Amino acid sequence: MIAHAVVFDDVRRTVFRQVDVPDPGPRDVVLRTKYSLISNGTESSFLRGERVDGETPSRPGDRLPFPQVTGYQKVGIIEKAPPDSGLSAGQWAFCTISKVGLPGQPLGGHVSIAVADASQVYALPPGLDPVEASGLVLTQVGYNCGFRPPVAAGDQAVVLGDGMVGHWTAQSLQHRGACVTLVGRHRYRCELFRPGPNDAVICLTPGKKIVEEVRAVRPSGAAILVDTVGDPMAVNELLPLLGHDSHLVSAGFLGHEGRIDIQRLRMRETTLHCPSGWARNRMEATLELVASGILRVSPLITHRLPAREAPEAFRLILEKAHPFLGILLEWDRP
Repeated sequence: MIAHAVVFDDVRRTVFRQVDVPDPGPRDVVLRTKYSLISNGTESSFLRGERVDGETPSRPGDRLPFPQVTGYQKVGIIEKAPPDSGLSAGQWAFCTISKVGLPGQPLGGHVSIAVADASQVYALPPGLDPVEASGLVLTQVGYNCGFRPPVAAGDQAVVLGDGMVGHWTAQSLQHRGACVTLVGRHRYRCELFRPGPNDAVICLTPGKKIVEEVRAVRPSGAAILVDTVGDPMAVNELLPLLGHDSHLVSAGFLGHEGRIDIQRLRMRETTLHCPSGWARNRMEATLELVASGILRVSPLITHRLPAREAPEAFRLILEKAHPFLGILLEWDRP
């Protein structure tokens, strides 16, 4: 089959073009994509040539994974499903990576026709706006961060990062009863957070130390620290704020510079959590929270573009010429 896809052809080069899609096998679902959400950090990191796969930073001389159909998440309408899969034609569903015919890179996300194993497809609950599920893998990353550490009511939790994962982490921790401090660098993103009576938002001031700004808001320290952006310098600055038997969650891509001093964690008996990837039980739990309105997606979407304008979307992400957060690609939009 022939489909259209968003393809990284080389470093910093994005095109929208035709690709081959394999014929479905007996366990495959065929889905017609309606919306896909860009994962800003991961996808732009691939586009800059910083990774050879999801968790491995590139080194000089590495063969970079180009060309590739970028992304790993989309929603659409099922056209065909295996008879024993619990899925059926006409259903709205979410799909993770699907099959594409690129040499060396047989899986991708932003593609108009998804052929995927049924294990990678999730039926949407009736009545759910499909846009709310368009970034379910990434939403699940926030779920992972917010549900890994144990939380007692009133625990102080500091979340580094005002991106989508930072927001979904903060929402997850709020739901579990923590007092959340969201720390970001972009005022327009920080303003999207809905703090409760005991929550706080810090938009960092250039030139000021992050530990000073957080300590001014949380003088008693914190039980939980979550790094959603991959900032080891900020983590190391904030470690003294963690109390005994505390928890550090690391979810941001650290590249070659990521180092955690285990001895510093041992001094406080701090537990390190390193969630990665996705699993069906976590995806289903995340979908339930999205359907119930606890994890909110639409308020974080700042741009909705036709899929064919994906190169412009990635130019915005790389150049940061204008404010943005969530970028939704619409596949039926001319």
